[in-house]
Amino acid sequence: MDGAAEFEAERGHLMAVAHRMLGSRSEAEDAVQETWLRYAKALADPADRAQIRELRGWLTTTCSRICLDVLRSARVRREAYPGQWLPEPVVTDVPVADGFAPDPAERAVRADQLGTALLVVLERLAPEQRVAFVLHDVFAVPFATIADVLNTTPAAARQLASRARRAVTGPDVPRHTADLAEQQRVLSAFVAAAESGELDRLVQVLAPDVVVIGDSGGHFPAARQPVVGAEAAARFILGLFRQAARYYNGPLRARPVLIDGVLGWQAETVFRDGRPYRMITSFAVHDGRVTGVFNQVNPEKVAHLSGLGADDVWPPRW
Repeated sequence: MDGAAEFEAERGHLMAVAHRMLGSRSEAEDAVQETWLRYAKALADPADRAQIRELRGWLTTTCSRICLDVLRSARVRREAYPGQWLPEPVVTDVPVADGFAPDPAERAVRADQLGTALLVVLERLAPEQRVAFVLHDVFAVPFATIADVLNTTPAAARQLASRARRAVTGPDVPRHTADLAEQQRVLSAFVAAAESGELDRLVQVLAPDVVVIGDSGGHFPAARQPVVGAEAAARFILGLFRQAARYYNGPLRARPVLIDGVLGWQAETVFRDGRPYRMITSFAVHDGRVTGVFNQVNPEKVAHLSGLGADDVWPPRW
Protein backbone atom coordinates (compact mmCIF):
# COMPACT_ATOMS: atom_id res chain seq x y z
CA MET A 1 0.00 0.00 0.00
CA ASP A 2 1.43 3.41 -0.96
CA GLY A 3 1.57 6.44 1.33
CA ALA A 4 -1.58 8.09 -0.03
CA ALA A 5 -3.63 4.91 0.38
CA GLU A 6 -2.27 4.36 3.89
CA PHE A 7 -3.25 7.90 4.83
CA GLU A 8 -6.74 7.58 3.35
CA ALA A 9 -7.27 4.46 5.48
CA GLU A 10 -6.70 6.66 8.56
CA ARG A 11 -8.62 9.73 7.40
CA GLY A 12 -11.84 8.81 9.21
CA HIS A 13 -9.98 8.32 12.48
CA LEU A 14 -8.16 11.63 12.08
CA MET A 15 -11.41 13.46 11.32
CA ALA A 16 -12.93 12.00 14.49
CA VAL A 17 -9.94 13.18 16.54
CA ALA A 18 -9.86 16.64 14.98
CA HIS A 19 -13.60 17.27 15.19
CA ARG A 20 -13.76 16.33 18.84
CA MET A 21 -10.86 18.64 19.58
CA LEU A 22 -12.03 21.58 17.48
CA GLY A 23 -15.83 21.32 17.34
CA SER A 24 -15.67 22.58 13.75
CA ARG A 25 -16.04 20.41 10.68
CA SER A 26 -14.21 22.86 8.42
CA GLU A 27 -11.36 23.36 10.89
CA ALA A 28 -11.11 19.59 11.36
CA GLU A 29 -10.88 19.06 7.60
CA ASP A 30 -8.13 21.69 7.40
CA ALA A 31 -6.23 20.02 10.26
CA VAL A 32 -6.44 16.63 8.57
CA GLN A 33 -5.26 18.11 5.27
CA GLU A 34 -2.29 19.73 7.02
CA THR A 35 -1.54 16.35 8.59
CA TRP A 36 -1.43 14.82 5.11
CA LEU A 37 0.98 17.50 3.90
CA ARG A 38 3.32 16.83 6.82
CA TYR A 39 3.06 13.09 6.23
CA ALA A 40 3.84 13.47 2.53
CA LYS A 41 6.86 15.62 3.41
CA ALA A 42 8.07 13.00 5.89
CA LEU A 43 7.75 10.26 3.27
CA ALA A 44 10.02 12.23 0.96
CA ASP A 45 12.84 12.28 3.52
CA PRO A 46 14.33 8.86 4.40
CA ALA A 47 15.41 10.07 7.84
CA ASP A 48 11.95 11.43 8.67
CA ARG A 49 10.26 8.35 7.25
CA ALA A 50 12.33 6.14 9.51
CA GLN A 51 10.79 7.92 12.53
CA ILE A 52 7.30 6.69 11.58
CA ARG A 53 7.26 3.37 13.42
CA GLU A 54 3.50 3.11 13.90
CA LEU A 55 1.44 5.04 11.35
CA ARG A 56 -1.78 5.71 13.28
CA GLY A 57 0.16 6.88 16.32
CA TRP A 58 2.34 9.20 14.24
CA LEU A 59 -0.62 10.66 12.38
CA THR A 60 -2.66 11.09 15.56
CA THR A 61 0.22 12.88 17.28
CA THR A 62 0.81 15.15 14.29
CA CYS A 63 -2.88 15.97 13.89
CA SER A 64 -3.20 16.67 17.62
CA ARG A 65 -0.34 19.16 17.54
CA ILE A 66 -2.00 20.96 14.65
CA CYS A 67 -5.32 21.01 16.54
CA LEU A 68 -3.60 22.39 19.63
CA ASP A 69 -2.33 25.36 17.64
CA VAL A 70 -5.81 25.91 16.18
CA LEU A 71 -7.43 25.75 19.63
CA ARG A 72 -5.08 28.36 21.01
CA SER A 73 -6.00 30.80 18.26
CA ALA A 74 -9.70 29.81 18.30
CA ARG A 75 -10.18 31.05 21.88
CA VAL A 76 -9.77 34.62 20.65
CA ARG A 77 -12.27 34.09 17.81
CA ARG A 78 -14.82 32.46 20.14
CA GLU A 79 -14.75 35.53 22.40
CA ALA A 80 -15.81 37.72 19.46
CA TYR A 81 -18.52 35.31 18.27
CA PRO A 82 -22.02 36.88 18.04
CA GLY A 83 -24.27 35.21 20.61
CA GLN A 84 -23.98 31.64 21.78
CA TRP A 85 -21.62 29.15 20.13
CA LEU A 86 -22.36 25.54 19.22
CA PRO A 87 -20.13 23.14 17.27
CA GLU A 88 -20.71 22.33 13.62
CA PRO A 89 -22.93 19.23 13.67
CA VAL A 90 -21.90 15.85 12.35
CA VAL A 91 -25.23 14.52 11.05
CA THR A 92 -25.79 10.87 10.16
CA ASP A 93 -28.83 8.69 9.51
CA VAL A 94 -30.63 6.94 12.34
CA PRO A 95 -29.98 3.17 12.15
CA VAL A 96 -33.05 1.24 11.06
CA ALA A 97 -31.95 -2.40 10.98
CA ASP A 98 -32.59 -2.92 14.68
CA GLY A 99 -34.74 0.09 15.48
CA PHE A 100 -33.36 2.05 18.40
CA ALA A 101 -31.64 -0.83 20.19
CA PRO A 102 -28.12 -1.40 18.78
CA ASP A 103 -26.42 -4.68 19.52
CA PRO A 104 -23.30 -4.69 21.76
CA ALA A 105 -20.91 -4.59 18.80
CA GLU A 106 -22.64 -1.57 17.27
CA ARG A 107 -22.78 0.12 20.66
CA ALA A 108 -19.04 -0.28 20.98
CA VAL A 109 -18.50 1.32 17.58
CA ARG A 110 -20.52 4.34 18.73
CA ALA A 111 -18.78 4.60 22.07
CA ASP A 112 -16.65 7.56 20.99
CA GLN A 113 -19.64 9.64 19.90
CA LEU A 114 -19.64 12.56 22.29
CA GLY A 115 -22.89 14.36 21.61
CA THR A 116 -23.38 18.11 21.39
CA ALA A 117 -23.65 18.51 25.18
CA LEU A 118 -20.12 17.30 25.81
CA LEU A 119 -18.69 19.19 22.83
CA VAL A 120 -20.17 22.38 24.31
CA VAL A 121 -18.59 21.65 27.68
CA LEU A 122 -15.23 20.99 26.05
CA GLU A 123 -15.24 24.63 24.94
CA ARG A 124 -14.75 25.63 28.58
CA LEU A 125 -11.44 23.82 28.80
CA ALA A 126 -8.00 25.19 28.18
CA PRO A 127 -6.59 23.90 24.88
CA GLU A 128 -4.10 21.62 26.64
CA GLN A 129 -6.84 20.14 28.85
CA ARG A 130 -9.08 19.50 25.87
CA VAL A 131 -6.33 17.75 23.92
CA ALA A 132 -5.36 15.60 26.90
CA PHE A 133 -8.98 14.64 27.63
CA VAL A 134 -9.96 13.80 24.05
CA LEU A 135 -6.81 11.80 23.36
CA HIS A 136 -6.91 9.80 26.59
CA ASP A 137 -10.57 9.45 27.54
CA VAL A 138 -12.01 9.16 24.02
CA PHE A 139 -9.21 7.54 22.02
CA ALA A 140 -7.21 5.79 24.78
CA VAL A 141 -3.91 7.40 23.78
CA PRO A 142 -1.20 6.76 26.43
CA PHE A 143 -0.11 9.70 28.57
CA ALA A 144 3.46 9.33 27.35
CA THR A 145 2.28 10.11 23.82
CA ILE A 146 0.02 12.94 25.03
CA ALA A 147 2.99 14.42 26.87
CA ASP A 148 4.91 14.45 23.61
CA VAL A 149 2.04 16.30 21.90
CA LEU A 150 1.84 18.88 24.69
CA ASN A 151 5.59 19.15 25.25
CA THR A 152 5.22 18.24 28.92
CA THR A 153 5.65 15.24 31.22
CA PRO A 154 3.33 12.22 31.42
CA ALA A 155 2.43 13.20 34.99
CA ALA A 156 1.45 16.70 33.87
CA ALA A 157 -0.56 15.27 30.96
CA ARG A 158 -2.39 12.99 33.37
CA GLN A 159 -3.21 15.98 35.58
CA LEU A 160 -4.54 17.95 32.62
CA ALA A 161 -6.85 15.10 31.65
CA SER A 162 -7.99 14.71 35.26
CA ARG A 163 -8.91 18.39 35.54
CA ALA A 164 -10.77 18.20 32.25
CA ARG A 165 -12.64 15.11 33.41
CA ARG A 166 -13.81 16.88 36.55
CA ALA A 167 -15.00 19.81 34.45
CA VAL A 168 -17.02 17.73 32.00
CA THR A 169 -18.69 15.75 34.79
CA GLY A 170 -19.52 18.79 36.94
CA PRO A 171 -22.99 19.35 38.42
CA ASP A 172 -23.82 22.07 35.88
CA VAL A 173 -23.13 19.88 32.84
CA PRO A 174 -26.17 18.46 30.98
CA ARG A 175 -26.13 14.71 31.60
CA HIS A 176 -26.69 12.29 28.76
CA THR A 177 -26.96 8.59 29.55
CA ALA A 178 -29.96 7.44 27.50
CA ASP A 179 -29.72 4.84 24.76
CA LEU A 180 -31.49 5.47 21.46
CA ALA A 181 -34.69 3.74 22.55
CA GLU A 182 -35.05 6.01 25.59
CA GLN A 183 -34.10 9.06 23.53
CA GLN A 184 -36.88 8.23 21.08
CA ARG A 185 -39.47 7.93 23.85
CA VAL A 186 -38.42 11.16 25.54
CA LEU A 187 -38.20 13.20 22.34
CA SER A 188 -41.61 11.96 21.22
CA ALA A 189 -43.02 13.19 24.53
CA PHE A 190 -41.11 16.47 24.16
CA VAL A 191 -42.57 17.20 20.71
CA ALA A 192 -46.09 16.25 21.79
CA ALA A 193 -45.86 18.49 24.87
CA ALA A 194 -44.44 21.42 22.91
CA GLU A 195 -47.13 21.14 20.25
CA SER A 196 -49.86 20.98 22.91
CA GLY A 197 -48.89 24.42 24.16
CA GLU A 198 -49.36 23.26 27.77
CA LEU A 199 -46.66 24.62 30.05
CA ASP A 200 -47.06 22.05 32.83
CA ARG A 201 -46.96 19.18 30.34
CA LEU A 202 -43.70 20.39 28.82
CA VAL A 203 -42.13 21.07 32.22
CA GLN A 204 -42.68 17.42 33.11
CA VAL A 205 -40.50 16.34 30.17
CA LEU A 206 -37.65 18.66 31.15
CA ALA A 207 -35.07 18.14 33.88
CA PRO A 208 -35.13 20.81 36.61
CA ASP A 209 -31.73 22.11 35.49
CA VAL A 210 -32.27 21.76 31.72
CA VAL A 211 -30.37 24.22 29.50
CA VAL A 212 -31.38 25.52 26.06
CA ILE A 213 -28.67 26.93 23.77
CA GLY A 214 -29.12 28.36 20.29
CA ASP A 215 -26.45 29.34 17.77
CA SER A 216 -27.47 31.56 14.86
CA GLY A 217 -24.11 33.23 14.30
CA GLY A 218 -26.00 36.53 14.22
CA HIS A 219 -27.90 35.53 11.07
CA PHE A 220 -31.29 34.88 12.70
CA PRO A 221 -33.00 35.85 15.97
CA ALA A 222 -31.70 33.78 18.91
CA ALA A 223 -31.28 34.09 22.65
CA ARG A 224 -27.89 35.59 23.51
CA GLN A 225 -27.60 33.63 26.76
CA PRO A 226 -28.48 30.04 27.71
CA VAL A 227 -31.98 29.52 29.05
CA VAL A 228 -31.70 27.49 32.26
CA GLY A 229 -34.35 25.73 34.36
CA ALA A 230 -37.44 23.71 33.45
CA GLU A 231 -40.06 26.47 33.66
CA ALA A 232 -37.92 29.13 31.94
CA ALA A 233 -36.95 26.67 29.21
CA ALA A 234 -40.54 25.50 28.74
CA ARG A 235 -41.79 29.07 28.36
CA PHE A 236 -39.01 29.82 25.89
CA ILE A 237 -39.68 26.69 23.81
CA LEU A 238 -43.44 27.27 23.74
CA GLY A 239 -42.75 30.83 22.66
CA LEU A 240 -40.72 29.53 19.71
CA PHE A 241 -43.57 27.25 18.66
CA ARG A 242 -46.14 30.06 18.96
CA GLN A 243 -44.00 32.47 16.94
CA ALA A 244 -43.33 30.00 14.14
CA ALA A 245 -45.97 31.55 11.88
CA ARG A 246 -44.46 34.98 12.48
CA TYR A 247 -40.93 33.99 11.52
CA TYR A 248 -41.42 31.25 8.90
CA ASN A 249 -42.91 31.58 5.45
CA GLY A 250 -43.38 28.01 4.31
CA PRO A 251 -44.03 24.45 5.48
CA LEU A 252 -41.73 23.00 8.11
CA ARG A 253 -40.03 19.75 7.09
CA ALA A 254 -38.08 17.51 9.44
CA ARG A 255 -36.52 14.09 9.78
CA PRO A 256 -34.87 12.26 12.69
CA VAL A 257 -31.08 12.14 12.53
CA LEU A 258 -28.11 11.39 14.73
CA ILE A 259 -26.17 14.51 15.67
CA ASP A 260 -22.71 13.66 16.95
CA GLY A 261 -24.18 10.22 17.71
CA VAL A 262 -27.21 11.48 19.66
CA LEU A 263 -30.83 11.53 18.47
CA GLY A 264 -32.31 14.79 17.23
CA TRP A 265 -33.75 16.22 14.06
CA GLN A 266 -32.89 18.17 10.96
CA ALA A 267 -35.57 20.68 10.00
CA GLU A 268 -35.93 23.31 7.31
CA THR A 269 -38.35 25.95 6.09
CA VAL A 270 -38.21 29.45 4.62
CA PHE A 271 -37.56 32.49 6.81
CA ARG A 272 -39.93 35.44 6.57
CA ASP A 273 -37.49 37.37 4.33
CA GLY A 274 -37.20 34.48 1.85
CA ARG A 275 -33.92 33.03 3.09
CA PRO A 276 -33.71 29.26 3.58
CA TYR A 277 -33.79 28.34 7.27
CA ARG A 278 -32.15 25.10 8.40
CA MET A 279 -32.17 23.91 11.98
CA ILE A 280 -30.26 21.06 13.58
CA THR A 281 -31.66 20.29 17.03
CA SER A 282 -29.85 17.88 19.31
CA PHE A 283 -30.63 16.82 22.86
CA ALA A 284 -29.18 15.42 26.01
CA VAL A 285 -31.40 12.92 27.82
CA HIS A 286 -30.97 11.48 31.31
CA ASP A 287 -33.30 9.60 33.63
CA GLY A 288 -36.28 9.97 31.33
CA ARG A 289 -36.04 13.76 30.87
CA VAL A 290 -34.41 16.25 28.56
CA THR A 291 -31.37 17.87 30.18
CA GLY A 292 -30.18 19.88 27.18
CA VAL A 293 -31.60 21.32 23.96
CA PHE A 294 -29.14 22.60 21.34
CA ASN A 295 -30.39 24.47 18.26
CA GLN A 296 -27.88 25.07 15.48
CA VAL A 297 -29.27 27.53 12.88
CA ASN A 298 -26.09 29.30 11.78
CA PRO A 299 -26.24 28.82 7.97
CA GLU A 300 -22.44 28.76 7.80
CA LYS A 301 -22.41 25.61 9.95
CA VAL A 302 -25.23 23.70 8.25
CA ALA A 303 -24.64 24.58 4.58
CA HIS A 304 -22.91 21.24 3.96
CA LEU A 305 -26.04 19.23 4.80
CA SER A 306 -28.24 17.76 2.10
CA GLY A 307 -31.77 19.12 1.83
CA LEU A 308 -34.92 17.36 2.97
CA GLY A 309 -37.50 15.75 0.72
CA ALA A 310 -41.27 15.95 0.36
CA ASP A 311 -41.71 12.93 2.64
CA ASP A 312 -39.89 14.64 5.51
CA VAL A 313 -42.75 16.29 7.35
CA TRP A 314 -43.25 17.76 10.80
CA PRO A 315 -43.37 16.32 13.40
CA PRO A 316 -40.40 13.98 12.87
CA ARG A 317 -41.39 10.38 12.22
CA TRP A 318 -39.48 8.40 14.79
